[in-house]
Amino acid sequence: GYPELIVLDSTVPEWIDSVAAVIDPSRTLFLVSSKSGGTVEPNSFYRHFRTLVDQAVGNQAAGKSFVAITDPGTSLEELARSEGFRRVFSNPGDIGGRYSVLSYFGLVPAALIGVDLAKLLHRADCMREGSASFVAADDNPGAFLGAAMATVAQAGRDKFTVVTSPSFGSFGQWAEQLIAESLGKDGKGVVPIAAEPSVAADRYGDDRLFVYLRMEGDDNTTSDEAVRRLEESGHPVVRLELRDRYDLGAEFFRWEFATAVAGAIIAVNPFDQPNVQAAKDMADSVLEAYKATGKLPDSDSGSGVQELLDGLEKGDYLAIMPYVSQTPEVDRAFETLRRQVLERYGVATTLGYGPRFLHSTGQLHKGGPSSGVFLQITTSHVKDIPIPGAPYSFGTLADAQALGDREALAAAGRRVARHHIDSDIATGVLGLARQIDG
Repeated sequence: GYPELIVLDSTVPEWIDSVAAVIDPSRTLFLVSSKSGGTVEPNSFYRHFRTLVDQAVGNQAAGKSFVAITDPGTSLEELARSEGFRRVFSNPGDIGGRYSVLSYFGLVPAALIGVDLAKLLHRADCMREGSASFVAADDNPGAFLGAAMATVAQAGRDKFTVVTSPSFGSFGQWAEQLIAESLGKDGKGVVPIAAEPSVAADRYGDDRLFVYLRMEGDDNTTSDEAVRRLEESGHPVVRLELRDRYDLGAEFFRWEFATAVAGAIIAVNPFDQPNVQAAKDMADSVLEAYKATGKLPDSDSGSGVQELLDGLEKGDYLAIMPYVSQTPEVDRAFETLRRQVLERYGVATTLGYGPRFLHSTGQLHKGGPSSGVFLQITTSHVKDIPIPGAPYSFGTLADAQALGDREALAAAGRRVARHHIDSDIATGVLGLARQIDG
Protein backbone atom coordinates (compact mmCIF):
# COMPACT_ATOMS: atom_id res chain seq x y z
CA GLY A 1 0.00 0.00 0.00
CA TYR A 2 3.00 2.35 0.03
CA PRO A 3 3.84 4.57 -2.97
CA GLU A 4 6.28 3.46 -5.63
CA LEU A 5 9.57 5.35 -5.49
CA ILE A 6 11.04 6.55 -8.78
CA VAL A 7 14.39 8.34 -8.77
CA LEU A 8 15.15 10.81 -11.55
CA ASP A 9 18.73 12.07 -11.67
CA SER A 10 19.43 12.53 -15.38
CA THR A 11 18.92 15.48 -17.71
CA VAL A 12 18.80 13.16 -20.75
CA PRO A 13 15.35 13.94 -22.23
CA GLU A 14 14.51 10.32 -23.07
CA TRP A 15 14.98 9.43 -19.39
CA ILE A 16 12.80 12.30 -18.21
CA ASP A 17 10.13 11.35 -20.73
CA SER A 18 10.18 7.71 -19.57
CA VAL A 19 9.36 8.89 -16.02
CA ALA A 20 6.62 11.26 -17.17
CA ALA A 21 5.08 8.42 -19.18
CA VAL A 22 4.51 6.16 -16.16
CA ILE A 23 3.13 8.64 -13.64
CA ASP A 24 -0.16 10.45 -13.16
CA PRO A 25 0.85 14.03 -12.27
CA SER A 26 -2.32 14.47 -10.23
CA ARG A 27 -1.44 11.46 -8.02
CA THR A 28 2.32 11.90 -7.66
CA LEU A 29 4.25 13.45 -4.77
CA PHE A 30 7.51 14.99 -6.01
CA LEU A 31 10.51 15.20 -3.66
CA VAL A 32 12.77 18.02 -4.84
CA SER A 33 16.08 17.21 -3.12
CA SER A 34 19.05 19.57 -3.29
CA LYS A 35 21.53 20.33 -0.53
CA SER A 36 22.60 23.66 -2.01
CA GLY A 37 19.18 24.45 -3.41
CA GLY A 38 20.79 25.84 -6.56
CA THR A 39 21.70 22.70 -8.46
CA VAL A 40 20.60 22.93 -12.08
CA GLU A 41 19.21 19.40 -12.43
CA PRO A 42 16.54 19.32 -9.66
CA ASN A 43 15.60 22.93 -10.33
CA SER A 44 15.02 22.14 -14.01
CA PHE A 45 13.07 19.01 -13.11
CA TYR A 46 10.84 21.07 -10.84
CA ARG A 47 10.02 23.55 -13.58
CA HIS A 48 9.12 20.72 -15.96
CA PHE A 49 6.98 18.67 -13.61
CA ARG A 50 5.38 21.73 -12.00
CA THR A 51 4.06 22.57 -15.48
CA LEU A 52 2.58 19.07 -15.80
CA VAL A 53 0.97 19.27 -12.34
CA ASP A 54 -0.40 22.75 -13.05
CA GLN A 55 -2.10 21.33 -16.13
CA ALA A 56 -3.47 18.36 -14.19
CA VAL A 57 -4.80 19.98 -11.00
CA GLY A 58 -4.54 23.72 -11.53
CA ASN A 59 -2.00 26.23 -10.33
CA GLN A 60 -3.64 26.87 -6.94
CA ALA A 61 -3.41 23.26 -5.77
CA ALA A 62 -0.22 22.24 -7.58
CA GLY A 63 2.19 23.24 -4.80
CA LYS A 64 0.83 20.52 -2.50
CA SER A 65 2.25 17.93 -4.90
CA PHE A 66 5.81 18.96 -4.00
CA VAL A 67 8.11 18.49 -1.00
CA ALA A 68 11.52 20.14 -0.66
CA ILE A 69 14.51 18.58 1.08
CA THR A 70 17.34 21.08 1.37
CA ASP A 71 19.70 22.92 3.72
CA PRO A 72 18.46 25.89 5.77
CA GLY A 73 18.22 29.22 3.99
CA THR A 74 18.64 27.99 0.43
CA SER A 75 16.86 29.34 -2.62
CA LEU A 76 14.94 26.05 -2.82
CA GLU A 77 13.60 26.55 0.69
CA GLU A 78 12.47 30.05 -0.27
CA LEU A 79 10.89 28.75 -3.49
CA ALA A 80 9.06 25.98 -1.61
CA ARG A 81 7.52 28.42 0.83
CA SER A 82 6.56 30.96 -1.82
CA GLU A 83 5.00 28.35 -4.11
CA GLY A 84 3.08 26.48 -1.45
CA PHE A 85 4.95 23.18 -1.20
CA ARG A 86 3.31 20.60 1.04
CA ARG A 87 6.36 20.43 3.31
CA VAL A 88 9.95 21.63 3.62
CA PHE A 89 12.44 19.32 5.33
CA SER A 90 15.32 21.56 6.41
CA ASN A 91 18.33 19.30 6.83
CA PRO A 92 21.24 20.11 9.17
CA GLY A 93 23.63 22.17 7.05
CA ASP A 94 26.82 20.54 8.35
CA ILE A 95 26.08 17.16 6.75
CA GLY A 96 27.84 16.67 3.42
CA GLY A 97 25.71 15.34 0.59
CA ARG A 98 27.42 11.97 0.32
CA TYR A 99 27.18 11.48 4.11
CA SER A 100 23.45 12.28 4.19
CA VAL A 101 21.77 8.90 3.69
CA LEU A 102 20.73 8.75 7.36
CA SER A 103 19.44 12.34 7.31
CA TYR A 104 16.26 13.73 5.73
CA PHE A 105 17.69 13.19 2.24
CA GLY A 106 17.60 9.42 2.68
CA LEU A 107 15.01 9.00 5.42
CA VAL A 108 12.11 10.95 3.88
CA PRO A 109 11.87 8.76 0.76
CA ALA A 110 12.57 5.69 2.90
CA ALA A 111 9.63 6.50 5.18
CA LEU A 112 7.31 7.05 2.23
CA ILE A 113 7.98 3.56 0.84
CA GLY A 114 7.45 1.86 4.20
CA VAL A 115 10.91 1.47 5.72
CA ASP A 116 10.84 1.11 9.52
CA LEU A 117 13.02 4.11 10.36
CA ALA A 118 13.34 3.30 14.06
CA LYS A 119 14.70 -0.14 13.22
CA LEU A 120 17.05 1.19 10.55
CA LEU A 121 18.42 3.92 12.81
CA HIS A 122 18.79 1.53 15.76
CA ARG A 123 21.12 -0.62 13.66
CA ALA A 124 23.07 2.49 12.65
CA ASP A 125 23.31 3.62 16.27
CA CYS A 126 24.67 0.24 17.35
CA MET A 127 27.41 0.58 14.74
CA ARG A 128 28.09 4.12 15.95
CA GLU A 129 28.60 2.83 19.48
CA GLY A 130 30.83 0.04 18.20
CA SER A 131 32.98 2.55 16.33
CA ALA A 132 33.41 4.96 19.27
CA SER A 133 36.82 6.37 20.10
CA PHE A 134 37.22 4.24 23.22
CA VAL A 135 36.83 0.98 21.22
CA ALA A 136 40.25 -0.48 20.38
CA ALA A 137 41.08 -0.32 16.67
CA ASP A 138 41.25 -4.11 16.32
CA ASP A 139 37.66 -4.38 17.57
CA ASN A 140 36.37 -1.19 15.95
CA PRO A 141 34.42 -2.13 12.79
CA GLY A 142 34.51 1.34 11.26
CA ALA A 143 38.19 1.95 11.98
CA PHE A 144 39.16 -1.52 10.74
CA LEU A 145 37.44 -1.09 7.37
CA GLY A 146 38.91 2.38 6.90
CA ALA A 147 42.42 1.24 7.83
CA ALA A 148 42.14 -1.73 5.46
CA MET A 149 40.85 0.49 2.65
CA ALA A 150 43.67 3.04 2.99
CA THR A 151 46.69 0.92 3.84
CA VAL A 152 46.00 -1.66 1.15
CA ALA A 153 45.49 1.16 -1.37
CA GLN A 154 48.83 2.67 -0.37
CA ALA A 155 50.39 -0.73 -1.07
CA GLY A 156 49.07 -0.62 -4.65
CA ARG A 157 45.67 -2.30 -4.26
CA ASP A 158 43.62 0.84 -4.74
CA LYS A 159 40.72 -0.74 -6.72
CA PHE A 160 38.26 -1.16 -3.85
CA THR A 161 35.87 -3.71 -5.39
CA VAL A 162 32.43 -4.12 -3.78
CA VAL A 163 30.68 -7.49 -4.06
CA THR A 164 27.21 -7.90 -2.52
CA SER A 165 24.43 -10.40 -2.12
CA PRO A 166 22.06 -10.02 -5.08
CA SER A 167 19.13 -8.35 -3.32
CA PHE A 168 21.00 -5.11 -2.54
CA GLY A 169 23.43 -4.76 -5.42
CA SER A 170 22.75 -1.02 -5.63
CA PHE A 171 24.59 -0.53 -2.31
CA GLY A 172 27.78 -0.45 -4.34
CA GLN A 173 26.64 2.63 -6.22
CA TRP A 174 26.05 4.47 -2.95
CA ALA A 175 29.47 3.41 -1.66
CA GLU A 176 31.01 4.44 -4.97
CA GLN A 177 29.98 8.08 -4.50
CA LEU A 178 30.98 8.11 -0.85
CA ILE A 179 34.49 6.77 -1.44
CA ALA A 180 35.28 8.39 -4.79
CA GLU A 181 34.20 11.91 -3.88
CA SER A 182 35.69 11.76 -0.39
CA LEU A 183 39.10 10.27 -1.18
CA GLY A 184 39.85 11.09 -4.83
CA LYS A 185 41.83 14.34 -4.64
CA ASP A 186 45.34 15.78 -4.50
CA GLY A 187 46.43 13.12 -7.00
CA LYS A 188 45.56 10.38 -4.50
CA GLY A 189 42.56 8.19 -4.00
CA VAL A 190 40.79 4.90 -3.57
CA VAL A 191 38.97 3.79 -6.72
CA PRO A 192 35.64 2.13 -5.86
CA ILE A 193 34.49 -0.56 -8.29
CA ALA A 194 30.76 -1.36 -8.09
CA ALA A 195 28.47 -3.76 -9.98
CA GLU A 196 31.35 -5.12 -12.03
CA PRO A 197 30.59 -8.33 -13.95
CA SER A 198 32.29 -11.39 -12.52
CA VAL A 199 35.10 -13.11 -14.46
CA ALA A 200 37.64 -15.83 -13.69
CA ALA A 201 39.76 -14.97 -10.66
CA ASP A 202 43.00 -14.94 -12.65
CA ARG A 203 41.72 -12.13 -14.88
CA TYR A 204 41.85 -9.60 -12.05
CA GLY A 205 45.04 -7.61 -11.56
CA ASP A 206 47.05 -7.33 -8.35
CA ASP A 207 45.57 -3.86 -7.73
CA ARG A 208 42.40 -5.18 -6.06
CA LEU A 209 40.89 -5.36 -2.60
CA PHE A 210 37.50 -7.11 -2.55
CA VAL A 211 34.85 -6.37 0.08
CA TYR A 212 31.99 -8.87 0.25
CA LEU A 213 28.74 -7.79 1.90
CA ARG A 214 26.83 -11.02 2.42
CA MET A 215 23.27 -11.07 3.69
CA GLU A 216 22.07 -14.17 5.49
CA GLY A 217 19.18 -15.91 3.76
CA ASP A 218 19.78 -14.34 0.34
CA ASP A 219 20.49 -16.36 -2.79
CA ASN A 220 24.26 -16.26 -2.33
CA THR A 221 25.29 -19.31 -4.33
CA THR A 222 26.88 -17.42 -7.20
CA SER A 223 28.51 -14.67 -5.11
CA ASP A 224 29.79 -17.18 -2.53
CA GLU A 225 31.46 -19.23 -5.25
CA ALA A 226 33.00 -16.16 -6.91
CA VAL A 227 34.43 -14.91 -3.61
CA ARG A 228 35.75 -18.37 -2.71
CA ARG A 229 37.68 -18.47 -5.99
CA LEU A 230 39.08 -15.01 -5.36
CA GLU A 231 40.36 -16.05 -1.94
CA GLU A 232 41.88 -19.25 -3.31
CA SER A 233 43.67 -17.19 -5.97
CA GLY A 234 45.30 -15.04 -3.29
CA HIS A 235 43.23 -11.88 -3.65
CA PRO A 236 42.56 -10.10 -0.34
CA VAL A 237 38.88 -10.23 0.66
CA VAL A 238 37.11 -8.51 3.56
CA ARG A 239 33.84 -10.23 4.51
CA LEU A 240 31.00 -8.28 6.16
CA GLU A 241 27.99 -10.31 7.32
CA LEU A 242 24.47 -8.85 7.38
CA ARG A 243 21.53 -10.49 9.16
CA ASP A 244 18.87 -8.78 7.05
CA ARG A 245 18.28 -5.63 5.00
CA TYR A 246 17.99 -3.42 8.07
CA ASP A 247 21.65 -4.07 8.76
CA LEU A 248 22.23 -1.68 5.86
CA GLY A 249 21.64 1.04 8.44
CA ALA A 250 24.72 -0.20 10.28
CA GLU A 251 26.68 -0.45 7.05
CA PHE A 252 25.83 3.12 6.07
CA PHE A 253 27.42 4.34 9.29
CA ARG A 254 30.35 1.90 9.13
CA TRP A 255 31.29 2.96 5.60
CA GLU A 256 30.96 6.67 6.31
CA PHE A 257 33.15 6.34 9.40
CA ALA A 258 35.62 4.13 7.49
CA THR A 259 35.90 6.68 4.70
CA ALA A 260 36.80 9.43 7.19
CA VAL A 261 39.44 7.15 8.75
CA ALA A 262 40.86 6.32 5.31
CA GLY A 263 41.08 10.02 4.49
CA ALA A 264 43.15 10.62 7.63
CA ILE A 265 45.53 7.81 6.70
CA ILE A 266 46.12 8.87 3.09
CA ALA A 267 46.19 12.55 4.14
CA VAL A 268 43.26 14.00 2.19
CA ASN A 269 40.22 15.91 3.44
CA PRO A 270 37.28 13.47 3.14
CA PHE A 271 34.73 16.27 3.52
CA ASP A 272 35.48 18.54 0.55
CA GLN A 273 35.15 18.14 -3.22
CA PRO A 274 37.48 20.71 -4.82
CA ASN A 275 37.31 19.34 -8.38
CA VAL A 276 33.55 18.84 -8.72
CA GLN A 277 33.11 22.49 -9.63
CA ALA A 278 35.42 22.20 -12.65
CA ALA A 279 32.90 20.31 -14.79
CA LYS A 280 30.07 22.60 -13.65
CA ASP A 281 32.08 25.67 -14.68
CA MET A 282 32.88 24.12 -18.06
CA ALA A 283 29.20 23.25 -18.63
CA ASP A 284 28.18 26.79 -17.68
CA SER A 285 30.69 28.15 -20.16
CA VAL A 286 29.29 25.90 -22.88
CA LEU A 287 25.73 27.03 -22.10
CA GLU A 288 26.78 30.69 -22.24
CA ALA A 289 28.23 30.06 -25.70
CA TYR A 290 24.97 28.39 -26.69
CA LYS A 291 22.96 31.40 -25.52
CA ALA A 292 25.15 33.68 -27.61
CA THR A 293 25.26 31.63 -30.81
CA GLY A 294 22.31 29.23 -30.64
CA LYS A 295 24.54 26.19 -30.94
CA LEU A 296 26.96 24.24 -28.79
CA PRO A 297 30.67 24.76 -29.51
CA ASP A 298 32.64 22.10 -31.34
CA SER A 299 35.08 20.00 -29.37
CA ASP A 300 38.00 17.96 -30.62
CA SER A 301 39.39 17.02 -27.21
CA GLY A 302 40.15 13.34 -26.74
CA SER A 303 41.35 10.43 -28.83
CA GLY A 304 39.71 7.56 -30.70
CA VAL A 305 38.19 4.67 -28.76
CA GLN A 306 40.65 2.05 -30.00
CA GLU A 307 43.60 4.34 -29.36
CA LEU A 308 42.28 4.93 -25.84
CA LEU A 309 41.89 1.21 -25.12
CA ASP A 310 45.25 0.29 -26.66
CA GLY A 311 46.85 2.73 -24.24
CA LEU A 312 45.52 0.94 -21.14
CA GLU A 313 48.28 -0.05 -18.75
CA LYS A 314 48.59 -2.19 -15.65
CA GLY A 315 46.94 -0.43 -12.71
CA ASP A 316 44.65 1.70 -14.87
CA TYR A 317 40.87 1.69 -14.69
CA LEU A 318 38.39 2.45 -17.46
CA ALA A 319 35.50 4.75 -16.53
CA ILE A 320 32.56 4.35 -18.91
CA MET A 321 30.39 7.48 -18.84
CA PRO A 322 27.19 7.20 -20.90
CA TYR A 323 24.92 10.22 -21.36
CA VAL A 324 21.99 8.06 -22.43
CA SER A 325 18.72 6.80 -20.99
CA GLN A 326 19.22 3.86 -18.62
CA THR A 327 17.14 0.76 -19.36
CA PRO A 328 17.62 -2.91 -18.42
CA GLU A 329 18.66 -3.65 -22.00
CA VAL A 330 21.24 -0.87 -22.00
CA ASP A 331 22.51 -2.02 -18.58
CA ARG A 332 23.06 -5.52 -19.95
CA ALA A 333 24.91 -4.15 -22.96
CA PHE A 334 27.27 -2.14 -20.77
CA GLU A 335 27.80 -5.20 -18.58
CA THR A 336 28.95 -7.08 -21.68
CA LEU A 337 31.28 -4.22 -22.62
CA ARG A 338 32.79 -4.11 -19.12
CA ARG A 339 33.35 -7.86 -19.15
CA GLN A 340 35.11 -7.70 -22.52
CA VAL A 341 37.41 -4.90 -21.33
CA LEU A 342 38.26 -6.82 -18.17
CA GLU A 343 38.88 -10.05 -20.07
CA ARG A 344 40.95 -8.43 -22.83
CA TYR A 345 42.93 -5.80 -20.94
CA GLY A 346 42.79 -6.98 -17.30
CA VAL A 347 41.84 -3.55 -15.95
CA ALA A 348 39.01 -2.57 -13.62
CA THR A 349 36.00 -0.76 -15.04
CA THR A 350 33.43 1.62 -13.63
CA LEU A 351 30.08 2.66 -15.09
CA GLY A 352 28.37 5.94 -14.26
CA TYR A 353 25.43 7.42 -16.13
CA GLY A 354 25.72 11.13 -16.84
CA PRO A 355 25.22 13.65 -15.50
CA ARG A 356 24.67 12.11 -12.06
CA PHE A 357 28.26 10.87 -11.69
CA LEU A 358 29.48 14.47 -12.04
CA HIS A 359 28.34 14.97 -8.44
CA SER A 360 30.15 11.87 -7.19
CA THR A 361 32.89 9.98 -9.04
CA GLY A 362 33.57 13.12 -11.08
CA GLN A 363 35.73 14.31 -8.17
CA LEU A 364 37.92 11.20 -8.39
CA HIS A 365 38.13 11.49 -12.19
CA LYS A 366 39.70 14.96 -12.09
CA GLY A 367 41.36 15.05 -8.68
CA GLY A 368 42.42 11.46 -8.07
CA PRO A 369 45.31 9.41 -9.42
CA SER A 370 46.17 9.63 -13.12
CA SER A 371 45.27 5.96 -13.63
CA GLY A 372 41.80 6.83 -14.90
CA VAL A 373 40.98 6.34 -18.58
CA PHE A 374 37.64 7.79 -19.69
CA LEU A 375 35.20 6.65 -22.37
CA GLN A 376 32.22 8.95 -22.88
CA ILE A 377 29.15 7.64 -24.72
CA THR A 378 26.73 10.18 -26.21
CA THR A 379 23.67 10.02 -28.43
CA SER A 380 21.37 12.30 -30.38
CA HIS A 381 18.02 13.18 -28.83
CA VAL A 382 15.10 12.01 -30.95
CA LYS A 383 12.59 13.77 -28.70
CA ASP A 384 13.83 16.83 -26.83
CA ILE A 385 12.05 18.55 -23.94
CA PRO A 386 12.07 22.32 -23.29
CA ILE A 387 12.88 23.60 -19.80
CA PRO A 388 10.24 26.16 -18.81
CA GLY A 389 11.82 29.57 -18.33
CA ALA A 390 15.24 28.50 -19.65
CA PRO A 391 16.75 29.42 -23.05
CA TYR A 392 17.80 25.84 -23.66
CA SER A 393 16.25 22.35 -23.58
CA PHE A 394 17.05 19.29 -21.49
CA GLY A 395 18.85 17.82 -24.50
CA THR A 396 21.05 20.89 -24.80
CA LEU A 397 21.72 20.84 -21.05
CA ALA A 398 22.73 17.16 -21.15
CA ASP A 399 24.99 17.73 -24.16
CA ALA A 400 26.56 20.77 -22.50
CA GLN A 401 27.24 18.75 -19.35
CA ALA A 402 28.86 15.99 -21.41
CA LEU A 403 30.98 18.47 -23.33
CA GLY A 404 31.92 20.36 -20.18
CA ASP A 405 33.01 17.16 -18.46
CA ARG A 406 35.07 16.10 -21.45
CA GLU A 407 36.81 19.49 -21.52
CA ALA A 408 37.43 19.36 -17.76
CA LEU A 409 39.02 15.91 -18.08
CA ALA A 410 41.22 17.09 -20.94
CA ALA A 411 42.25 20.17 -18.94
CA ALA A 412 43.24 17.86 -16.08
CA GLY A 413 45.48 15.89 -18.45
CA ARG A 414 43.29 12.78 -18.45
CA ARG A 415 43.04 10.28 -21.27
CA VAL A 416 39.56 10.58 -22.75
CA ALA A 417 37.59 9.53 -25.83
CA ARG A 418 34.02 10.09 -26.97
CA HIS A 419 31.92 7.58 -28.87
CA HIS A 420 28.65 8.81 -30.38
CA ILE A 421 25.82 6.34 -31.04
CA ASP A 422 22.99 7.45 -33.32
CA SER A 423 21.39 4.01 -33.56
CA ASP A 424 19.83 1.92 -30.80
CA ILE A 425 22.02 2.43 -27.72
CA ALA A 426 22.20 -1.22 -26.63
CA THR A 427 23.04 -2.33 -30.16
CA GLY A 428 25.76 0.32 -30.44
CA VAL A 429 27.34 -0.65 -27.11
CA LEU A 430 27.31 -4.34 -28.04
CA GLY A 431 29.03 -3.37 -31.29
CA LEU A 432 31.83 -1.79 -29.26
CA ALA A 433 32.08 -4.95 -27.16
CA ARG A 434 32.39 -7.08 -30.29
CA GLN A 435 35.24 -4.92 -31.56
CA ILE A 436 37.12 -5.55 -28.34
CA ASP A 437 36.40 -9.27 -28.49
CA GLY A 438 37.52 -9.44 -32.10
